[in-house]
Amino acid sequence: MGLGEMLQKVLDKDKLSIGERLCQIHEQIRTVHPALCRIAVAVYDRETDILKTFAHSTDGQSPISFYESPLNKAKSLLEIAKETEPRIIDDLSVFSSDNPHTAKLQQSGYLSSMTLPIRFNGNLFGFLFFNSPEKGYFSEGRLSSLVAYSGVISLLVINELQHLKTFRGAVQTAREFSRQRDEETGNHLERMSRYARIIAKDLAPRHGKEDDWVEYIFQFAPLHDVGKVAVPDEILLKPGKLTPEEYDIMKTHVTKGGEIVQVMAKQFGLDSLNHFDMLYNIVMGHHEAMDGSGYPNQLKGEEIPLEARIVAVADIFDALTSKRPYKEGWSNQRALNTLMVEAGVRLDKECVTSLANHMDQVIAIQTEFGEDYMG
Repeated sequence: MGLGEMLQKVLDKDKLSIGERLCQIHEQIRTVHPALCRIAVAVYDRETDILKTFAHSTDGQSPISFYESPLNKAKSLLEIAKETEPRIIDDLSVFSSDNPHTAKLQQSGYLSSMTLPIRFNGNLFGFLFFNSPEKGYFSEGRLSSLVAYSGVISLLVINELQHLKTFRGAVQTAREFSRQRDEETGNHLERMSRYARIIAKDLAPRHGKEDDWVEYIFQFAPLHDVGKVAVPDEILLKPGKLTPEEYDIMKTHVTKGGEIVQVMAKQFGLDSLNHFDMLYNIVMGHHEAMDGSGYPNQLKGEEIPLEARIVAVADIFDALTSKRPYKEGWSNQRALNTLMVEAGVRLDKECVTSLANHMDQVIAIQTEFGEDYMG
């Protein structure tokens, strides 16, 4: 199979995750280079300078998963980002195991590596990593072939991230509509999406999820209440308690949100975006309850998608701890105590416990995205 044919094949498989597509490419490469045992992708967020593991195809367990770090702290990768040629290490065993990444690669039996930047139109999208258990594997004889394959993988990643960028533009537009009408949108969305990422990152290995699943929860969480744009002002902005009739109207924001998501998918061509079904699940499921008392579909327990259960905990915790025009913010401990009471009743106990176990990260997020009057 030629490289062009391979690229077209993996781009056409809309329902496969990027990890699954990467595995298909890896399988094809290994028909020519059987000792290439690991391919991994880390993506770069220019806004935050954060580099995150995103996808991999690995023999056995991946040595490095669910990891993120500022790029400015990785000097070697900073140097690679500026170069056009790959960085090749012929023998990893000569390097000190003091570096945790090097140690994990050595422990997994990898002895050589090749790293390339993923760039497009002058912008850095991330890095591509190849590993082999053989010393000197990335020789001149194999280099040109593997660099060509890396081009296919890079285009796959860039295509995925460009779709995501389009989605993020749609999210930001929808968020601006909401911001004008709902006092619970300011930094609330920044905090709760990061709380959701903490929980997702913790639970992913237990539920057989990969890095990209965690990233998409982070990207999709801010749109959980997009349907509120369809709620009348006199209800959405009412300072006092809603009447039963008004509350029924407020609850329609969930189904209205689902409809908006479907329109976005059609108008922006986002239904082909990997994990886009997660967005629909989050919008439709974040007000469901473990005991079946939620809405709109009275789902119970694991009938509620995991991503919706995660976002529900993140959203409620931030709502409790945030100051609003009509209330003071609760302490973290008071909010956690309330979540613990609801764990296993309305909220997913595993998600609540995960958040409680990472309060150091929660506090760091609260410090970075502090309250203003708008949340």
